Amino acid sequence: MDIGPYSGILKYIGKSIIKIISLLIAVSILSFILVSASPVDPVRAFIGEIGMANMSAENLNKLEAYFGVNTPPIERYWNWFTDFVQGDMGTSLLYRQPVSSVIHVKFMNSMVLMTTAWIFSGFLGFIFGIVAGLYRGRWIDKAIKGYSLLIASTPTFWLALVLVMIFSVWLQILPIGLSVPIGVNAAEVSIFDSIKHLILPALTLSVIGIANITLHTREKMIDIMGEDYILFAKARGKSRLSIIRNHALRNIMLPAITLQFASISEIFGGSVLVEQVFSYPGLGKAAVSAGLGGDAPLLLGIAVISAALVFGGNFIANLLYGIIDPRIRRGSAYE
Repeated sequence: MDIGPYSGILKYIGKSIIKIISLLIAVSILSFILVSASPVDPVRAFIGEIGMANMSAENLNKLEAYFGVNTPPIERYWNWFTDFVQGDMGTSLLYRQPVSSVIHVKFMNSMVLMTTAWIFSGFLGFIFGIVAGLYRGRWIDKAIKGYSLLIASTPTFWLALVLVMIFSVWLQILPIGLSVPIGVNAAEVSIFDSIKHLILPALTLSVIGIANITLHTREKMIDIMGEDYILFAKARGKSRLSIIRNHALRNIMLPAITLQFASISEIFGGSVLVEQVFSYPGLGKAAVSAGLGGDAPLLLGIAVISAALVFGGNFIANLLYGIIDPRIRRGSAYE
C-alpha cells in the first residue's frame, strides 16, 4: 500500500511520541526532585507516630531500607523508574494499596467529572462565542462578554463555595459533596444518585471553562465576519445561518479545537480545587492528600499520569487539524 500521502503524518506522529516520552521523563525527574526535597518522612507517614514509638530499631532499619531513606537519590530514582516502566508504580502509603490500583479508581472518578465539564464548557463556549461575534456591540454580545470576563477572573474554589451555599444550603436540592450518598453500599448506589452528586462539581468546572473558549471564538468570529467573502455572501442575500454553516464554521473551529484540547490542563487544575471543596474522591483530591501525607509513590504516579493526559490532549488536537482543514493536511504542518 502506498503510504506516500501519509508519510508526513506518520513522521509527525513518530516525532510527537518521542517528544511526549522525553517530556514525561523530564516531568518524572522534576517531580522526583521536588518529592525528595519534601520534609515529610515517608517511614513516619507510613506507620504513624504510635508505630514509630513502638517499633524496634531493627524493624525501623528494614523500613528505611525499603523506602530507600539512606539510598542515593539517583539510585532511588532509577529503581523507581525501572519499576514504573514495568508497570509497578509502588505501594501507596496512605491507601496501603498498589499505586496503579488507587490511580485507576481515582482516575475513573475524575474522568467522569472532567469529561462532563470539558464537553459542556467547550460546546457552550463555542456557541456563546459565535453568538457574541455575530451580534457584536449589541446587548447580547455585551452580556456574554461581561459574563466571560467576570468568570475568567473568578477563583474556582470561591465559585464552588457559592454554588454549595445556593444549591445545597439554601435550596437544599443538591448534595453538599462526595460522589455517592453517605452510608450507602456501592451495590445500592443508583445512576441517579451518582449524577446528582456530579452536578455541582461538573457545573463549577463547566462555568469556569466557558470563558476562554467564548472570548477567543468571539474574536475569531468578528475577524471572519469582516472578510470580503463574508461581505459578498451578505450582498447575495444569504442568511446568517447559511453564512456560518458554509463559510465561518470551519475557520472558527480550528482555534476552538486548539483551546479545547489545551484546556485539559486547566480542567485538571480546576478539578483539584473542586474535588477538595466537594470532597469528590478523584485524582485531584488524591494528589493533594498524597502531597500533604508524604505519599511519594502515589504523588509521582499521579504527576506522570496527569502529564501524559495533558500532552496526549495537545497531540490529539494537532492531529485533528488535518482532519478539519484539508489545507493543513496538504501543507507542511506535519513536517
